[in-house]
Amino acid sequence: MEVNGRNLVYFSSVSENTHRFVQKLGVPATRIPLHGRIEVDEPYVLVVPTYGGGRANRDLSDLRTGRHVPKQVIAFLNNDHNRALLRGVIAAGNTNFGAEYCYAGDVVARKCGVPYLYRFEMMGTADDVAAVREGLTNFWADFWKEQTCHQPSQLQSR
Repeated sequence: MEVNGRNLVYFSSVSENTHRFVQKLGVPATRIPLHGRIEVDEPYVLVVPTYGGGRANRDLSDLRTGRHVPKQVIAFLNNDHNRALLRGVIAAGNTNFGAEYCYAGDVVARKCGVPYLYRFEMMGTADDVAAVREGLTNFWADFWKEQTCHQPSQLQSR
């Protein structure tokens, strides 16, 4: 199964780093806007940048807070319908953030109970793009196979 826009939702700030990564994937995707709100209607994987790197206390006690997740993503996921369709998360970050590298992915995965599928730095490398393309294709193939296996057969006799 090919990855398509119904399967990928992302947020990118004015820096456009996450947007450029998603463009390199070469698949349609739905972007969470800087202003305004959207609602999705099919299961998706979220691509999210990490904010606030380098500002944590030395003991990292504030890593549990949501400040690493952009407020637009928080608003998107606060919509029960959107949150219910989330199936996995991919995070972008900057290794200069140290322990906070791609931490938004940890926060979303933990709070929403979904797998943390991949992390990449800034706009990602060619290897990151290839890994995410392949990973998403496999992830969705497995997901839809599992969904099909749990559906009652329409050919069963009554």
